[in-house]
Amino acid sequence: MAEEENERNYFLVFGKWSMDNIEFRDLGLDRCISLKGFIAPYSGGRGARKRFDKTTMPIVERLINKMMRGEHNTGKKHKAYNIVKEAFDIIAERTNKNPIQVLITAIENAGPREEIVRLKYGGISVPKSVDTSPLRRVDQALMNIAKGARKSAFKSKRSISECLASEIIAAANYDMKAFSIAKKEEKERIAKAAR
Repeated sequence: MAEEENERNYFLVFGKWSMDNIEFRDLGLDRCISLKGFIAPYSGGRGARKRFDKTTMPIVERLINKMMRGEHNTGKKHKAYNIVKEAFDIIAERTNKNPIQVLITAIENAGPREEIVRLKYGGISVPKSVDTSPLRRVDQALMNIAKGARKSAFKSKRSISECLASEIIAAANYDMKAFSIAKKEEKERIAKAAR
């Protein structure tokens, strides 16, 4: 009986949410977001061995890894795991939706489509607008979501889990007050001026 339950929970994130029936509105990102089985958030660095291996790492684990950035959570993967787990519980409670679907929508909304690069002509550098690759869009969205959660939790009575849940929900709803959406709009506005 326990083996059957373990087999059923193999594809459940945190033993609660299924990765089935997740829809992508932005089809360019579906090959960069992995929804494979999620047993534990510990891949042991397998996503860093080859160039595009992080596309095979589950998206929830990538969010957990981004939450480890910053001085208080550096190297504390279990602490980051608990933060994301509590945030998913809060998201499910507030939205009555699958938190993974909300996260995917937030990533699609928070990933910048255009950025600028600096080109040197002679002795001057000129900004030039370029399209952002899908993998970089996912990385930037996850980084800005985690950074926005840390920023709103700093010197606040709210926990980091509540702030992460609020940031993900706001990004999924394309709320301009969300840190990740504001950063995306800023990058795209600068890129538009550099066309």
